[in-house]
Parts: sequence; C-alpha cells; structure tokens
Amino acid sequence: MAEINGNDEAKKPVVLITIGMAGSGKTTFVQRLNSYLRSVPPVAYRVNTSRKAPDFSSDMEVKVSKGSSNQASAPSGTSTIPPASASEPRAPYILNLDPAVTHMPFDANIDIRDTIDYAEVMKQYNLGPNGGILTALNLFTTKFDQVLNLIEKRADTVDYVVLDTPGQIEIFTWSASGAIITDAVAATFPTVVAYVIDTARTTAPATFMSNMLYACSILYKTKLPFILVFNKTDVQKHDFAVEWMQDFEAFQRALSTHGSRGSGGVEGGGGGDGDPNYMDSLMHSMSLVLDEFYQHLKAVGVSAVTGDGMPEFFKAVNEAREEYERDYLPELQRLQKDRDSKLEAAKKDSMNRLMADMRVEEEERRAQGLSTTRDRFDDEVIVSDEDEEGDKGGDADEDEDDMNEGRFLDVTRARRVQDPSMDADGSRWPRPG
Repeated sequence: MAEINGNDEAKKPVVLITIGMAGSGKTTFVQRLNSYLRSVPPVAYRVNTSRKAPDFSSDMEVKVSKGSSNQASAPSGTSTIPPASASEPRAPYILNLDPAVTHMPFDANIDIRDTIDYAEVMKQYNLGPNGGILTALNLFTTKFDQVLNLIEKRADTVDYVVLDTPGQIEIFTWSASGAIITDAVAATFPTVVAYVIDTARTTAPATFMSNMLYACSILYKTKLPFILVFNKTDVQKHDFAVEWMQDFEAFQRALSTHGSRGSGGVEGGGGGDGDPNYMDSLMHSMSLVLDEFYQHLKAVGVSAVTGDGMPEFFKAVNEAREEYERDYLPELQRLQKDRDSKLEAAKKDSMNRLMADMRVEEEERRAQGLSTTRDRFDDEVIVSDEDEEGDKGGDADEDEDDMNEGRFLDVTRARRVQDPSMDADGSRWPRPG
C-alpha cells in the first residue's frame, strides 16, 4: 500500500467512487458530473482556492484510454498538458470500471475494457455475467498500482477523479477487488463514496430499507466519507426519503399506512395495505437500528438528466473532503502504523525462532560429538589484509611451487635403504602427498 501522507503542500484531487444498484443511473450521473465540471470554473465548487499552481516547466506525458477526448488529454494515447487557469473549467479524470458496459455517454481516461475482455473472461473461466464482471475486476485490480501512477501524474491538473463502477455492488460489500480499490485510492487521495439511489423505486418502505442496508454495509466496509445521492428527482422528489431518515415516526407512519408493499406494490407479500406481517415487524426493528446510522449521513437529491442539485452535491463533497482530512486520514495513518508495527514484530519473531532453532541444532550436534557451524568458524585461521597483500607480492615461483607440491615425485629426496626387498635397486621413493 502507498504511504499515507496528509501534509502535501499542494491540494490533491478528490476521488469520487460512484456505487449503486443496476439501473440507478450511475453512468448518467457520471456524465452529468463530467458535463458540470467542464462548464463551471473551479471557483464555483471549490472550498479552498489557495491551491498551489502546477509547475509546467517541463512537459508531462500521460497515457490515456483509446478514444479519450477529454480536454486535458489527447486521443492519440499521449499528450502534453497545457497550463490551466483557476477561472477555467477543469475536466475530471474518469475511470470506467464496468467491463460489461456497451455504451458510455462520456470518454473515460482509463477504461477497464481496454485491458480486460469481459466476454473472453466468461469463456475462459466458464462464468456467467455476474461472475464474469467480478472476475474481470479482480484481474484488473492486480495492476491497480499502474492506475494510481497515472492518476498521480495528473494530480496537479485535475480537481476530481471519478470512478464509474458496475451495478454489482457486492463488489464493494464482500469482494476483495472492491477493498483493494477503495484502500488504494484512500491511502493516496481524499476519497468520497457517492451511493446512487433510484428515488422513484424507493417510495416503498421495503425498497427504501433495502437501499439503506446496502448503504450501511458499504459504509462500514469502506470506512470512508459517504454521501447518499437520490437520483432521478425529475421523476420523484426525494423529500419523503429525507423525512424518513430524519424522523423515525414518519417512517413508522408510512409502514402503518402502506405496509412494506408501498402503494400499489407487491413487495411485502401477504395482506392489503395496513395489514401487519413479518416484513413490517422486521422493518420496524431495523429502522430503530438504522436511526443512528442516518444521523451521520449526507443526503442530496440530484437529477442526472436535468442537472438539478449538482451545486448541493459538490457542497456535500467539499464537506466530505474536510471530514476525510479531519477524521478519516488520521485513522488511516494510525491503521497503517499499526500494520507496519505488526509486520516488524512478525519479522523479529521469525528471526528469534530461527535463532532458537539453530541453537537447538548446535546443542544436539555437540551431544552427538559432532562439530557445529560455530566450532568450524572458530577453527578457521583469519588472515589479515596485510598478510594477503604480502602473499600477493611474493615470488611467483614460490606460489607455483606451492601449487605443484605433492603432485610430482622429487628424485632428490630419494634415499637408500638396506632392505633390497623393497625395490630392485634398493631405493625407496616417497609417495605423492
């Protein structure tokens, strides 16, 4: 994991991770973010405008996705980034993490489809659509460090990095790839999770409660600043949802009036409107549990089609960024410090166990009367550097004699013996060695 540092002189871009169920309008919402940021100067949505001006003394080349046409990048694959003014709109840096999407209303700077072939993954691993998406994202996260490097190269030229994710939100509730993505970006940049909800489909208490449970699960899984984005307010206003979150009794009245099915629905099953059933009793109890959960959430209503509510959304994003720097970043730094200390302790424990095993082995060899590694080292003659230099400076002939000693017979060392039975001529020759 990258080192967590919150003391950088220049402001880092905010990473927006858009999560939501299939059909909630995430991709359309990302397109609205892209359009809004391209048309509004940073001073309109930025809280702190004292951002350090980027240094463009040298050209910066950045790899971009095929077909990308963002203002700050070129479709050829590399581009030289021009200087940007604080009064000029800044295009966001967009990542598409949905390998199965067939059409996007925007051009992504990094697209998972350029790296992973979703259909080939399904074929090779014999998977269905959902399994193919999960596996494709798991494969992509193995190279996510390269994605972070590309984002860091553009950090001085963008204010927002937007991630468009698949509708399979189980990726961020239990899959390893979701945890890798959120942990990696949160350790490097201020990160905010935007949970997109289809407002028109949450008018029934059961569907509303289901969305809230998913939101609660993702919040406690990611441990990041969280914003509830009630999308499609041009179809259905989100006032009822905000009231249910802020007023526990209002939600209870909705359950009593409409039951878990909602008006005209069949979600809860069983009797008509107002008839108590198991789902109603369950949601009564769960609403009590989630009442405290609602108090720590930011909720905004937007329309990805008309653009209504975008200023309120970015106001919530700025507040979430301050929350990240105030509360979440120190906690992430503490967790990283704990991980580092545990890793260091594990290394020391492993070394201590290794040394203990070596001492036991030495004692066993001594008990058997065998030499140990320590004994062999003690018996070795340590030659000083001066002795080595003296040896190197000696006569080459002496070195040659030392090398050939014991290889040949020395006739000068032959001596006569009185026992003629040893040799025919009465001589005994020393043997090599």
